[in-house]
Amino acid sequence: MSDSPVLSKWNELKSLVESLEADVEKNARGVAAAGVRTRKGLRQIQNCSKELVKLTIELEKAVKAEKSSQ
Repeated sequence: MSDSPVLSKWNELKSLVESLEADVEKNARGVAAAGVRTRKGLRQIQNCSKELVKLTIELEKAVKAEKSSQ
């Protein structure tokens, strides 16, 4: 089975979360620049999450439409 758009987006989201770990830890120790990077990364996560929600809704609508046309 090929990688679906939903799974691709999910993997992208997981990768974003993992990439922030070091900066979150640095920010917790008081490194201000890491805080800036963390907030930027969190905004990217937020946007990716929104895209994932849209993809899942579109998929559900497509499946529902396909079932109703049968």
